[in-house]
Amino acid sequence: MTTPAPAHALTTTRVLRSEWHKLWTVRSTWITVLTAAALLLGVGILMGATYTSDGGDSDVDTVVLALYGSQLGGIALAVLGILVTAGEYATGMIRATLTAVPRRLPVLWAKAAVYTTVVFAVSFPTALLTFLTAQFFLSDTDQAASLTDDGVLAAIAGNAAGVTLLGLIALGLGAGLRSVPGAIGAFVGGVLIVPEILGMLPYEAMDTAVRYFPTQAAGALGSATPLPGAASPGAALLALLLWAAVAVAVPALLLKHRDV
Repeated sequence: MTTPAPAHALTTTRVLRSEWHKLWTVRSTWITVLTAAALLLGVGILMGATYTSDGGDSDVDTVVLALYGSQLGGIALAVLGILVTAGEYATGMIRATLTAVPRRLPVLWAKAAVYTTVVFAVSFPTALLTFLTAQFFLSDTDQAASLTDDGVLAAIAGNAAGVTLLGLIALGLGAGLRSVPGAIGAFVGGVLIVPEILGMLPYEAMDTAVRYFPTQAAGALGSATPLPGAASPGAALLALLLWAAVAVAVPALLLKHRDV
């Protein structure tokens, strides 16, 4: 007969529950989540309400047009990812956390799992609502579409997945750099700006490489029709998963071998 676990034994479920409570008891979580949702919905309504068929945007993918605000909302959620990890170093709470979980790595895995679940659970329904709301205004234009059209629902889910994985990369930067300003700077500079600069270089190999960078891959995931010069949705998703895996694996190694 197996011996029951002690009442206060450290388990994966308890670490996850702890990270869940820590996430939702911080005011910044509510602010960033609501800000991201408001930006996505607000920009979507604005794009739908101001669109005209002769305005020159008829070649823009309808899902991209409706969910244009995800670029701004995604930045807010990326900041949340950084706060989830680097925020604990800023407040000093990380010492108590790692004292309670001396093996360390379960803390990082739990933070990543809780964050990923929350962000996708917020992003997908909000993107769905935004698309449907934008279509209320676009119903009589050349951008009219429905969820049953080819690629539309997949693009909405892809948009949410892209935002989530970009945020997970930001979480990894926060865990590795252990500084909120430093991680925000690294995300904006390294993830958002550097690929744009590299894409301007007159080299075909660079153009090919840039399409698999995080923001470009996320853009390919969120389009119902293939974007010119972009990666296929499957390749884009794989590239984003690899970027996110590396972003979390590096701080995991540092956490295992570095002092608090």
